[in-house]
Amino acid sequence: MAKSSKLVVARKGRVLLVRRRRDKRWMFPGGRRRAGESERKCLHREIMEELPKLRLGELRLWKEVNGKNRRSGRRMSDAIFLSKKASGPLKIGDKKELDRAEWRKPRGLKLTPTSRYIRDKLFPK
Repeated sequence: MAKSSKLVVARKGRVLLVRRRRDKRWMFPGGRRRAGESERKCLHREIMEELPKLRLGELRLWKEVNGKNRRSGRRMSDAIFLSKKASGPLKIGDKKELDRAEWRKPRGLKLTPTSRYIRDKLFPK
């Protein structure tokens, strides 16, 4: 099982991203799985914690990534889910961890290594 779950939603050439408060890096929403929790349940919980007003359409598992990020050297173990629909205000729930949530173009941002990997695979130049 993957250690983390991430959500990718795209709309009108933009993707849903959140920014970590501690290092100002942007990332796809999601987070670490708890013991006994499935990847899908992890994602639902993380979205409720990070963006409690966001409502998602059907989730589809795109890929499980297990390996080493070639750029950063960081080990990745992520279940990456796609949704075609997301609605509601992007109100931050966990203000200690996140300071922004926005629909952004996926290029030209300081992304986390895993989010860079996802961007490069799903949204190539």
